[in-house]
Amino acid sequence: MFVVKVDASASFCIIGNMQQPKPQTIIIWTSLVSASRTLLEDIESALKKEGLPTLGWYDALLEIEKADPDGIRPFELKERLLLPQYGTSRLLDRIAKAGFIDRHEVERDGRGQVIKVTQKGRETRRAMWPVYSEVLMQSIEPHFTPAEAAEFTRLLKKLT
Repeated sequence: MFVVKVDASASFCIIGNMQQPKPQTIIIWTSLVSASRTLLEDIESALKKEGLPTLGWYDALLEIEKADPDGIRPFELKERLLLPQYGTSRLLDRIAKAGFIDRHEVERDGRGQVIKVTQKGRETRRAMWPVYSEVLMQSIEPHFTPAEAAEFTRLLKKLT
């Protein structure tokens, strides 16, 4: 049998002998995940409808473009994309196979590579942005006044 105890200030809830998040914490978490999932699915669907690569490709191509003109090392890209090493490697393999990036060996580092975006990759990423931005404009902008958007941003920054 579990005993539920809520302290007088409702700052936490204990079920059995395990502390649980407050109900509003669960509501915030569920809302964030649900909104994120909806937006990501809408963006992915719009990109697919236009015959464009996935949002992960957009993010990778953008970070590679923003990097030094001499390219970016895969481990640096991994940190920017917040992907595990194997995820970054697989992503880069698929993007390279499509001809959107080139891999160049690093002198004096037998296993090292530098990644550079190709013209085809640059053009594809640029073609993706209008589709991506249109979903953002349709899905977010009508729901917030400028003041609400600023407040929402301020509140979300508390989590990072």
